[in-house]
Amino acid sequence: MVKRPLRTKSIATSVTEEEYAELECIAQTERKTLDEWCREVMLASVNGSRPKGKPYSGLELRALMAELVALRIILLNVLYKHANGEILTAEEMQRLIERADSDKVKKAAERLRNGSKSSLS
Repeated sequence: MVKRPLRTKSIATSVTEEEYAELECIAQTERKTLDEWCREVMLASVNGSRPKGKPYSGLELRALMAELVALRIILLNVLYKHANGEILTAEEMQRLIERADSDKVKKAAERLRNGSKSSLS
């Protein structure tokens, strides 16, 4: 069994009664002590990741959807040209990437808005 390094340093901060109650409630829902929960959230923030079991934020989901939309646009256009025996030049590919990047946020927002009404196609 691997021994974890001893935790010898501490961090303190002041919060209002209301903030404390909110933090404590979240920690309890995740079945952790407030100390454990705070440590996990702080370290995840430093490491650029999410705490375990934490869902993506709306902003993260929109960014992921935008990238997926751009990739889909590029892939479908490349496959279409390939299926028709056409060769894609470097300039055409660059224009395709630029067009996909310029439209991705708008198209992702539309798909997320309509997501509950229809499946993503």
